[in-house]
Amino acid sequence: MIHKAITGTKTMVVSPHHLASAAGARILQKGGNAFDAAVAVSASLAVVYPHMTGLGGDSFWLLHSVRDGGIRAYNASGRSGHRITRDLFAGEAAIPHRGIRSVITVPGMVDGWDAVHREYGRLAWSEVLEPAIGYALEGFPVSVDQHENTASRFSVLAAEPYTSDIFLPNGRVPRAGERWVQTALGNSLRELAQKGRDAFYKGSLAKAIVASLQERGGLLTLDDFAGHSGGWVTPATGSYRGYELYQLPPNSQGFTGIMTMQILERFDLAAIEHGSFEYYHLLIEALKLAFKDRDRYLSDPDFTAIPLERLLSKAYAAELAGQIDRQRAREVATRPVGSDTAYAAVVDGEGNAVSFIQSLYFEFGSAVTAGETGILLQNRGSFFSLDPNHVNRLEPNKRTFHTLMPAMACRDGKPYILYGTQGGEGQPQTQTALLTRMIDYGMNPQQAVSEPRWLWGRTWGEPTQELRLESRIAEPVRHRLREAGHLVRTVQAYDGAVGHAHAIQIDDHGFRIGGTDPRCDGAAIGW
Repeated sequence: MIHKAITGTKTMVVSPHHLASAAGARILQKGGNAFDAAVAVSASLAVVYPHMTGLGGDSFWLLHSVRDGGIRAYNASGRSGHRITRDLFAGEAAIPHRGIRSVITVPGMVDGWDAVHREYGRLAWSEVLEPAIGYALEGFPVSVDQHENTASRFSVLAAEPYTSDIFLPNGRVPRAGERWVQTALGNSLRELAQKGRDAFYKGSLAKAIVASLQERGGLLTLDDFAGHSGGWVTPATGSYRGYELYQLPPNSQGFTGIMTMQILERFDLAAIEHGSFEYYHLLIEALKLAFKDRDRYLSDPDFTAIPLERLLSKAYAAELAGQIDRQRAREVATRPVGSDTAYAAVVDGEGNAVSFIQSLYFEFGSAVTAGETGILLQNRGSFFSLDPNHVNRLEPNKRTFHTLMPAMACRDGKPYILYGTQGGEGQPQTQTALLTRMIDYGMNPQQAVSEPRWLWGRTWGEPTQELRLESRIAEPVRHRLREAGHLVRTVQAYDGAVGHAHAIQIDDHGFRIGGTDPRCDGAAIGW
């Protein structure tokens, strides 16, 4: 299978669905900037990739504005309701993963769109949402990924009345390629386009969502929606071989991506053959060390102290690097995390750049659709712990540990690589693969994305230290990893379990080089 990088002289859009990429390109052609295009891509993904993301989910944004310089970050994740305590789940081992009682955090997505567009957008709000509205009301061809995920979650979807009507029309799984219309969602998007952000948090949509939840014993209130706001935050920063690294700070797990790269900086990767046992083993062991600290500290920084300065220091990276056994696998227990996510990025002709990611948490989130709104709600709050001693314990008005982590690597203060991926536990793993392949081995974004990948641990389900390796990794390498103590399982050559990754590189000539994952339905569009 041959995968060629797409190069644009001025612009580039990458996303996991070609129609969403096309929406961003249309906005750029109309005179919009990268921020307009990014919101259009995000909103379109909420329509054409509904099993992965939607208006009822969260998002995180990294942005570079030529006007302002530097890198800014926006946290568009939601908090738990102000009356939601652990007592509401007394006697239960964990918060339910599906159903009405898994909906305990306010969706932050729409707030994120509004914040980015209000701060930096050029086109009208209604213009930016127009492509998504069109896809919803006029329909689009069901993707292979949506078809497969719908089939695999048939019983979950069938158990929810509004959800089953939308996602299982006439009680069946829509075929890949058939036209699929979401009238209710389209009407909600149109309401949002006409009335703005407040329609979702204080107006008609908020009232409809909360009424549908409370009819079934839901826990969120109108006050929870009305009181929601995301926030501009200072990115977490580090460096790797002279490149500046930017991630979202906690409650995102982004700092693990920086920690891992700074651990690997202590090793001469250029002297290690790419794709060898030494390459995979070293990266996996570095990631495990970063995961250990992530699981110890990560939660809402408003509720707990997180020693980010120490975790991101070069001295600590050197200390951790010294703990790696170059021949044996380390045992590290981690908590499984969700994988239903969509990453995308946009660079425009002026040099503005947006790296962003969004999610419902599990595939189809809670599986609960908010009545006649067509809006599928996330189950992100189910990741809170009911253990009163756990750092990520459930408390009112709290943001949970979040897997979403869009990334940028800069050179001399300007964006050089925008990168990210779907896949919960796999996000820092795949980001590490992409960055080492591009910086240490000189690969272009498409090569870096298309090369064989791995996934250590589980995205959800029972905790495990299983190491899934795509079958394109050479058998002698897989054998050596097994001998070193890794619990190896071989998966498909291009397996969706390892995530859907995308990247944009701005090269020495200023050209925009895009790469999208052959494991998904995405596209890179640039000119």
